[in-house]
Amino acid sequence: MRRCCEGVGLPCLFKGVGMASPRPPKYLLVFDFDETIINENSDDSIVRAAPGQALPEHIRQTFREGFYNEYMQRVLAYMGDQGVKMGDFKTVYENIPLSPGMPDLFQFLSKNHELFEIILISDANMFGIECNLRAAGFYSLFRKIFSNPSGFDKRGYFTLGPYHSHKCLDCPANMCKRKILTEYLTERAQEEVEFERVFYVGDGANDFCPSMTLTSADVAFPRKGYPMHQMTQEMEKKQPGAFQASVVPWESAAEVARYLQEVLKKKC
Repeated sequence: MRRCCEGVGLPCLFKGVGMASPRPPKYLLVFDFDETIINENSDDSIVRAAPGQALPEHIRQTFREGFYNEYMQRVLAYMGDQGVKMGDFKTVYENIPLSPGMPDLFQFLSKNHELFEIILISDANMFGIECNLRAAGFYSLFRKIFSNPSGFDKRGYFTLGPYHSHKCLDCPANMCKRKILTEYLTERAQEEVEFERVFYVGDGANDFCPSMTLTSADVAFPRKGYPMHQMTQEMEKKQPGAFQASVVPWESAAEVARYLQEVLKKKC
């Protein structure tokens, strides 16, 4: 066997909890959202709802590395000032396409749901994730979704908050996915659910941090050519063996499905 947000004062917070498996699952499967489940960055996508489908330069110039959540709060305030409403955002989120092969992977997981516990850890926001997954028909696959709290205030403005605070120097100020994953595994172990293997599907630099906690029994699935993939390659060159998990890059999520199918055949 393996090792062992709450609210920020925002109204109308969206939290996602899907159906739990009736039997203890053997494997934990962790997904990122932006440019992993979906084929775009959803924060960029919602600009399609802004006037002229663009942001003014004075807003874009406020971005600071590591403080993207705060930047998006300013973007959403601007869009609220411009009269963009919940329905406008919902339409954009619902129409963001899934990444290549992702429907195939989700259908495979639906057929084998008793073996996999599936969670999502994303630096996007709860409202957008829920809109997209419900529209795609895959929301119920996820036992738990961890993302930044979001909602709509009395003015109808889309509001966003940070997920938590942390001390990790490698992650954005509002979210460390390593902290979330570590705490989740500890919580599940306390509930007497321990996983034989963990599989992590992601693309970004903030997915590299949690993947560093994976063991040699686990598998990281970085999207080919994206930052997470590049960082695993760089680490292998500089510190061979430091990244313990097996690395299986993918261009289509159908490749992930095929790998997991082989895992089930081998009964690992």
